[in-house]
Amino acid sequence: MKFGRIRRVVGAGLVGILAAGLIAGCSDSDDAGGDGDLEKSTLNIGTLPIPYAAPVYLAQQKGFFKEEGLTVKTEVFPGGAKALPKLIGGQIDMMVSNHVSAITSSANGTKMRILAEIDLGVEKELPVLVAKDSPIHTPADLKGKKIALNTGRNLGELTVTSALATAGVDVKKDKVTFVDVPFPAMVAALEKKSVDAIWVAEPFLTDAQKKLGARPVLDSLSGATKDLPLDGYVATDAFVKKNPKTTAAFKRAIARAQALAAQDRNAVVNILPSYAGLDKSTAASIVIGPFVTSTSATRLQRVADLMLQYGFLKEKFDVNTILG
Repeated sequence: MKFGRIRRVVGAGLVGILAAGLIAGCSDSDDAGGDGDLEKSTLNIGTLPIPYAAPVYLAQQKGFFKEEGLTVKTEVFPGGAKALPKLIGGQIDMMVSNHVSAITSSANGTKMRILAEIDLGVEKELPVLVAKDSPIHTPADLKGKKIALNTGRNLGELTVTSALATAGVDVKKDKVTFVDVPFPAMVAALEKKSVDAIWVAEPFLTDAQKKLGARPVLDSLSGATKDLPLDGYVATDAFVKKNPKTTAAFKRAIARAQALAAQDRNAVVNILPSYAGLDKSTAASIVIGPFVTSTSATRLQRVADLMLQYGFLKEKFDVNTILG
């Protein structure tokens, strides 16, 4: 179910009905829980300064975690690459992560569990931008150019590689170079011309357009990546096995928050300034894509299959092995 549109779709339905549907689909272990019944009552959750972390903060604000006997502490990371080592090391218990990271880690031997999906990508959400006066006007013009990504061999590189292929550009043959640049530094990198283009997410997308008049030359969520599942809530397999009741409690609380985010865009807009470092006016104008209220192995398998196609995986990966 999807969430209203400024280019975004709002899923219809009442919050209670949506949440109930999610809870009904849980396993028997998900039915257990409540204060005093949990293996761990305090959770440390890593989030990102992006719109899709909003349900974590909504669950705090609305008391959904508290009703499940959970005390949640959040830590905002500039990117998933910074948070993942802390998740693996046990400094944080769960985190907001794109699915590429979770699948990559699991395929490389550190098994993750995707507890729930967060969102689907939509058009114009993750574009490749160039400076206003750039000679680059089409995807073909990106041949031989440098494109900034927040993290190499991850979601950005995968979606840009796929979208360029759809446009007839082969990243290897046409010598497209990817350069790691943190999202907060991308506007400066484009302005200084240290890169030719940037792949950027909100709220940095709006910032680049406002400050530089940056314009899109490629939609990375097009062709094979249209409506691609992007982010989810992730824990290590070891944590889930050790804390099944705590995990189930988290899933129930976050299901209610996901349903609220899917039904009420204003709830997301109003919570964004509290953790994403932007004002309410900017929060109201950014592209925010559909929050989902279910987790689909079929959807997530698209990500793994795309990773295999472009060499991010050595062999086919079954996402069913990391769900839950």
